[in-house]
Amino acid sequence: MYDRILLSTDGGVASDAAETHAIELAAQHDATLHILYVIDESVVTAYSGDEYVDEAEGPEHGLEELGEKTLTAVQKAAADAGVETVEVIRQGEPAEIIVEYADDEDMDMLVLGTKRRPEEYRTLLGSVTDRVLRLTSRPAAVIKTEVSK
Repeated sequence: MYDRILLSTDGGVASDAAETHAIELAAQHDATLHILYVIDESVVTAYSGDEYVDEAEGPEHGLEELGEKTLTAVQKAAADAGVETVEVIRQGEPAEIIVEYADDEDMDMLVLGTKRRPEEYRTLLGSVTDRVLRLTSRPAAVIKTEVSK
């Protein structure tokens, strides 16, 4: 039923349960798991860069390192479960990049993590997962994680 599953992860607490779910789903369906880490362009461009001596010290460098570390950890867990993976880092607006990647690679299922937050929080800030769900026409599983108040 599923040949290509997309896990979008940011390495945060909300991604942990989604990573586990995506790996288990891929193993059950003998699917390839695409692991996508998006460097949020708004974070990179929010800094003037004046305090950095060279590009290797800028915020994008730290975010790339976090992305590589995150992808490696998920890839290892997937390999331990016998799941084939494709690891990808992209930069841009996260929801748009996730949907674009899913469409370009013809994903059968998206797996996204989210933190369960109070309604007031979501009304003010929303979430990447909410936006992806509004933009995509593909099936998606949302794995919720409780956060302490």
